[in-house]
Amino acid sequence: MNAVNPQTEFVGVGLYTISEAAKLLRSSPRTIRRWVEGYDYRRNGEKTHSASLWQPDISLEDSVELSFRDLIELRFIIAFTELGLSIQTIRSCLDAARECIESDRPFSSGRFRTDGRRIFLQGGDHLNDPVLIDLKRRQYVFNGVIERTFKDLDLEDDLVTRWRPYRGKESIVIDPTRSFGQPISSDFGVPTIVLAEAVQAEGSVARVASLYEVDRTVVADAVRYHGELAAA
Repeated sequence: MNAVNPQTEFVGVGLYTISEAAKLLRSSPRTIRRWVEGYDYRRNGEKTHSASLWQPDISLEDSVELSFRDLIELRFIIAFTELGLSIQTIRSCLDAARECIESDRPFSSGRFRTDGRRIFLQGGDHLNDPVLIDLKRRQYVFNGVIERTFKDLDLEDDLVTRWRPYRGKESIVIDPTRSFGQPISSDFGVPTIVLAEAVQAEGSVARVASLYEVDRTVVADAVRYHGELAAA
């Protein structure tokens, strides 16, 4: 059996392979792996290493596994790259945010939502990094991305505790305290992949809803959600 970091417990933490995280985030495993493991590249003929953006929470003997906190932090990284920010800029912003918020996962903190503007503008001055000046010109757009990204997240004590991944609807939740953080029906606790695959096998939303004693709307949402994940 794989040895787990003694400070880490799966229950309440969430557990995702890189492939699983990439699917939930609608990204590529290669991209996620580069961000959480680092990678080597050649510059001017010399081998150079780009370090990981942070150290994942879960340490196994032969593989990298990600926690719910890792998953949410990656969700923000993806949102910022879609805004046009480079990984170098995001890395500098991470460093500045960690210092201001005093958290190793600053993006998934409620304080980041309320204090993001000051943190990033302060980061530019504090780090004296010219690349961050661009954030000042995109300040309105940047803060809009923060608000949109937090819209389907639930917070408790300034920490992200749940993600409602299907269009922010309450029917489906990713909660690290339930089913190891896999997508489930919020009210019924049935994994959404089970519902979606059952509909494929039975050919009927109504029949699956009856079999699992789940509302039809929840089953239909599970089918649409996994259909969108498969198409991403």
